Amino acid sequence: MARGETTQTKVHFKGTDEDFVVFVDDVDDYKKWLSDTSVPLAHFVSTFQIFTTHRQGPQGPFNTAAKGTLENEFGTSDEDAVIKEILTKGTAQESEAPERQGFRNESQGARTAH
Repeated sequence: MARGETTQTKVHFKGTDEDFVVFVDDVDDYKKWLSDTSVPLAHFVSTFQIFTTHRQGPQGPFNTAAKGTLENEFGTSDEDAVIKEILTKGTAQESEAPERQGFRNESQGARTAH
């Protein structure tokens, strides 16, 4: 695999007024959790943050969801409960993050004389 290249999985939930995204690291554990909720969320959830995309689907700009936004959509601002609902009702989407470009170590290579 090239430097920096990775597969990224996000679970997208289309709410009434906003789109929500939660990032998942381990898709296999996520799939196990869907049928057996005894699998700890910490085993597969990337970060315990909920993002909004401003009604632009899973591809929009990601901003951390405000507690008021969570309250309006889910009836609670308890992030664990909201993450569980998004993971249960949302749609998982995998995408490949492109490899990084540029020098590996800029201190090595051609030097210019001053």
